[in-house]
Order: sequence, then C-alpha cells, then structure tokens
Amino acid sequence: MKTKVIIQGSSNSKGNTYKVVNYLNNDNKFDIIDLKVKNIGAFEYDFSNAQDDFLPLMEEIIEKYDTFIFATPVYWYSMSGTMKHFFDRLSDLLHYKKELGRQLRGKKMAMISNSGENDRKDGFSMPFIQSANYLGMEYLGDTHAWFSDNEIDNEAKNKIDEFRKLI
Repeated sequence: MKTKVIIQGSSNSKGNTYKVVNYLNNDNKFDIIDLKVKNIGAFEYDFSNAQDDFLPLMEEIIEKYDTFIFATPVYWYSMSGTMKHFFDRLSDLLHYKKELGRQLRGKKMAMISNSGENDRKDGFSMPFIQSANYLGMEYLGDTHAWFSDNEIDNEAKNKIDEFRKLI
C-alpha cells in the first residue's frame, strides 16, 4: 500500500501542475488526488457544506496516508483557489470534526509549486508551513518548478529530483 499522496489543486487537471505531478511521481510511489474533480465548497461557519466531498475525502486521506504532498500552481502570488478552498475547509476539522482533525497529528506534509518562470516569491510556502505546524504535522519542505518551451526546465527537474529524496 502506498503511504504517500499527492494532492493536486489546479484549475486545469491536465495542465502544468499535472506535468509536474507526473514528473515527481515517475517512480509511481504516490497516489494522486485531483481536487478539481471533487465537489468541495468554500468554508461556511455554519458547516452547511458538510455534505460535499471534503469530509469523505479527508477521512480517506487520513486513513490511508501518512505523507501529503500538495501540488499547486502559483496564481497571483499564492496557491490556487482550488487549493485554498481545500485549506480553508481544514477549519471543519478544527471545529465540526475535531476527532478527525486530531488524526493529522504526526503526519507529514510537503509542497511543490509551479509557474511559467522561476519567479516564486518569498513567503509563498508560509501557509503550508504554518498549517502543518498548527495541525501538529511535520513539514518536510517544498520546491518550485518552472517551464521552458512548455516543458519542465532542466534545473527545475533537478530540484524535483532532490525534493523526491526528502519525501
């Protein structure tokens, strides 16, 4: 059984993030979850989205995996809206489903981002690092990939190869 999962959060299921995820998973050691195909609503203080795909997905992720790798494009200097909705919904696990949320303690988290150029700004990884800390997870690190001629840049591939060793 694979104990690691890549959680892809992009508006384009087959775009550049998909290319990066496939390169990272070239040894097929990770399962992949595409958030784009899930029905995950925005966080609501009254938990009115409790019947969407978020809670069943989190139950599956927490039960099956000990390491989560979040893959997101850089949109307007931040994670994608798809990924942000997912992270906002972690609040459900802090209030509405505390027992489930407590099971995140001791698990591991990492992040890989991508954009058209090697231009990720300082601070991009902060929400991932701080979320891991708050949830009692171990943050393993992150890397950034970029593209040259519509392909992952060779230097970025080297960074992904090093990142794979960390996780």
